[in-house]
Amino acid sequence: MRTTSNPVFRNLPAQSGGYATFGTNTAGAGQFTHAYGQQQYPEQQYQARPTGRAMTIDDVVTKTGITLGVLSVSAIISYVLVHGNNALAAPLVIGGALVGFVLVLIATFGRKMDNPAIVLAYAVAEGLFLGAVSYLFANVSFGGSHAAGSSLIIQAVLGTFGVFAGMLVVYKTGAIRVTPRLTRMVIGALIGVVVLALGNIIASFFTPGGLGLRDGGTVAIIFSLVCIAIAAFSFLLDFDAADKMIRAGVPEKQAWGVALGLTVTLVWLYLEILRLLSYFQND
Repeated sequence: MRTTSNPVFRNLPAQSGGYATFGTNTAGAGQFTHAYGQQQYPEQQYQARPTGRAMTIDDVVTKTGITLGVLSVSAIISYVLVHGNNALAAPLVIGGALVGFVLVLIATFGRKMDNPAIVLAYAVAEGLFLGAVSYLFANVSFGGSHAAGSSLIIQAVLGTFGVFAGMLVVYKTGAIRVTPRLTRMVIGALIGVVVLALGNIIASFFTPGGLGLRDGGTVAIIFSLVCIAIAAFSFLLDFDAADKMIRAGVPEKQAWGVALGLTVTLVWLYLEILRLLSYFQND
């Protein structure tokens, strides 16, 4: 029995029956801060619902594409706004992050992952956050050189989707299978990273740089690489959870929940890659 590290996937409603097309049978056999726990997804646990069309891979791709499209437009608008008025950076970063976090909590614990309004509202809020924080990373790293800063952002975006595509290929080919042991390792590593990040924040109140996890030094680079690796492996767990949902025949509206879960992981991965690239540009 396998779990997912993504809290959104863990709380999606369970159904039964159906057929999966998300990955191969071999692979399918065998997600700032999140709330983590364990929810099992054996197909026999799902309860049948006779009404409504079952979710397909096309639904997942379409809903995820829409969510990422809204996030991208929101991020571009935010970047342009901050570029025109730097005073907007802090409100957009803090406001976007807080609203996005609250919406994820509502969707997860309120079991409203299939609500497109909440998912798209999250995309707007997170886009405002990402656009502003991307501008800050680029501006700080290059001392106001917007052309060079834009190049950093493009590299981070390409790196994010490159990792996503690579892990999807790994999952579909069964090169790395999602096993209970792998799941426990990823979740354990994820909890460890969250604890270290919180410890670094607390330590920074007493010591400049805290534990050195975000100061751009060797330890910070290693920490970012570890975070990127964990985010990448989290995709395997997310794919597996979505695959089981498709196979179990959940209603097509649950594709919004899958889109939300994948977007949460993509946002985390993008931020870590952007941060890592900024370290090297500062050298």
